[in-house]
Amino acid sequence: MIFEWDENKAETNFIKHKVTFEEAQTVFYDENALLLADEKHSDEEDRFILMGMSSMMNTLLVCFCERGSEENEIIRIISSRKANKKETEQYWKRRLP
Repeated sequence: MIFEWDENKAETNFIKHKVTFEEAQTVFYDENALLLADEKHSDEEDRFILMGMSSMMNTLLVCFCERGSEENEIIRIISSRKANKKETEQYWKRRLP
């Protein structure tokens, strides 16, 4: 899996949400992450939202799209933010039996 993003967008995202895209990419390795279609923002391309735990132990929402092929999968991170209280509860409710 290869990650890419727009550097200007990454900087803007950090200023607004205090989350780096480097941290956001670690959510893709959370086996308990929840994947949702982002139909609201999928006019030109299919976008997805992944909610999961980062390596910094933050529950994050990561908006992304997929590029490339099955052999050369590229994940383009569009935005990321910390989950709010309700979203965090949803994540933990799903994760814990």
